[in-house]
Amino acid sequence: MATSKALIIGGTGLIGGYCLQTLLNDPTYSEVTALVRKPILKTHRKLKTIATNFSNLEHELSNIQAQDIYCCLGTTIKKAGSQEAFKQVDYSLVVTVAEIMNKMGSEQFIVISSMGADKNSKVFYSRVKGEMEEALKEINYPCLRIIRPSLLLGSREEFRLGEKIGAWLTPILKPLMLGSLKKYRPVQAESVAEFMVKVAHDEPVSGVHVYESDMIL
Repeated sequence: MATSKALIIGGTGLIGGYCLQTLLNDPTYSEVTALVRKPILKTHRKLKTIATNFSNLEHELSNIQAQDIYCCLGTTIKKAGSQEAFKQVDYSLVVTVAEIMNKMGSEQFIVISSMGADKNSKVFYSRVKGEMEEALKEINYPCLRIIRPSLLLGSREEFRLGEKIGAWLTPILKPLMLGSLKKYRPVQAESVAEFMVKVAHDEPVSGVHVYESDMIL
């Protein structure tokens, strides 16, 4: 009988949409709560949605009990409007949710980061992702699982030139990307989402675990 509960943040994004559906289909979970900025156009007996502008998370998360937290938050500098706004989403919101839910007694935090995440990187995007990872480690979650996918493939609402080019080149370059190059292969967003849910059920359910993109493949 399913007794576990899950909370997903970012459940309307590319990975998040697939992750939400995977969680709803997973017999392990009796309830799935989605914290969303825009409405989810689906209904399910296990699904609860909380609409938020992320300005009062302490209050909005105060009554949520969930063992597993899935964080699929992520944006781009172009969409956010500035580096500061980007960091607010990809760093501040992620860490805030983790801190709150850790205090609430959740057991696992599974988060999407990025290949090349490094707090010392000269590349702003990679540096923020690395800083986010380090901040999450300092929370001392019972179990922290960090997923680092490479270039994502999938259908987005907004146009991203880099991903379109990657999708076009993948069939050509994939046979050549072997061995140490395998982790640089583009990966389907749906595969990343399914991988998130899969590793949440893996042992050990303690410590910090980092999964590079070739592990997803």
